[in-house]
Amino acid sequence: MSLIIKGGRVVDPSQGVDDILDIVVDNGKIKEIGKGLAAPSGSEIVDAAGKYVVPGLVDIHVHFRDPGQEYKEDIVSGTTSAVAGGFTSVCCMPNTNPVIDNKSVATYITSKAKAEGLCNVFPIGTITQGMHGERMSEMGELKEAGCVAVSDDGKPVKNPELMRRALQYAAGIGIMVVSHSEELELVGEGVMNEGFTSTELGLKGIPRIAEEVAIAREALLSEYTNAPIHICHVSSKGSVRIIRDAKARGVKITCETAPHYFSLTDDAVRGYNTNAKMNPPLREAEDVSAIKAGLKDGTIDCIATDHAPHHLDEKDVEFNEAMNGIVGLETALPLSLKLVDEGILTLPEMIDKMSCRPSALLGLERGTLKPGTAADITVIDPEKRWTVTEEALHSKSKNSPWLGELMTGAAACTIVAGKVVFSGR
Repeated sequence: MSLIIKGGRVVDPSQGVDDILDIVVDNGKIKEIGKGLAAPSGSEIVDAAGKYVVPGLVDIHVHFRDPGQEYKEDIVSGTTSAVAGGFTSVCCMPNTNPVIDNKSVATYITSKAKAEGLCNVFPIGTITQGMHGERMSEMGELKEAGCVAVSDDGKPVKNPELMRRALQYAAGIGIMVVSHSEELELVGEGVMNEGFTSTELGLKGIPRIAEEVAIAREALLSEYTNAPIHICHVSSKGSVRIIRDAKARGVKITCETAPHYFSLTDDAVRGYNTNAKMNPPLREAEDVSAIKAGLKDGTIDCIATDHAPHHLDEKDVEFNEAMNGIVGLETALPLSLKLVDEGILTLPEMIDKMSCRPSALLGLERGTLKPGTAADITVIDPEKRWTVTEEALHSKSKNSPWLGELMTGAAACTIVAGKVVFSGR
């Protein structure tokens, strides 16, 4: 089956392309890019006039809860939400039940995704067995089973010697270590950012240094071992500074942030809004400014969603008892387009951080529109206005801090391996 995308603004940072072009897709691969291309006989036509045509978005940090907690999300509903947000590839974190610390669980995920999913799903295995932080997982086996990285996301690896050995071993077999950087002793019983708002609300706070101390350790371990490390969900000004300084020294450190960290402050918690409770927590205005500066100067490599679905019963409780996390796959694109509107990023820079760079970091062989590659393509309508409602969200869970808010920008068409899997709201 053939397909042609006509007359859109094609933006592909992997090739330095930014022009009004056509794209011909044949047999699941990109065949040709150029001006005024003829549509092959019998091909499907996608009119992209006035829209952006970009390499399919890649999210390297999602939680699909499958296996074990499918009442929150499963691979079918998760990938449906992903393609509705313009994502053609996602990497799912290992804190499932059972966790992804062996070949059988990884194979279950890849097999189910191929059979029932709407987009590419790449599992991330654990750093330690059972995510207990005591013994390394069989990383080689996990890589052979399709895992593209290892992480104990949701839990920090507390033992620095174990993390040192994990970095060395992972570097030797060519798999990325992804760190959930958090010093639990500094977190204590905190439930939101430590500051004026937490004091006013009478909630125990989590200081920035709970994140920053842990990131500083990871940077030093990476520097000592000369092994790459990727830092999850950077949220604070100190974290940006530490990573910036480490990169300047030549440390092989990369990082991501999520849209909520450049879009919201801890004021969103007012009213004890559990849909604004996450880990790390929302910070203050100066942190938001630092995150934006880190995106602008390249300190922050990727924008990931940290999509974390929870059932209403796990959020509609007292703030201290509520689960951490929000759904983010469908709001990431409009929130990131705001960075372009504000002049923080150019459109190619935004696409690089949401497609090309994350794909390259984990070796996914996506994030490009080069002829001969898989036809994973996102067509974006930058003017589409829509309201975030429970009905509009495709995830099983609806825990979004943006419920009721108007968004501008959305996926108009999501194409995976040459097949249209989503065609607009």
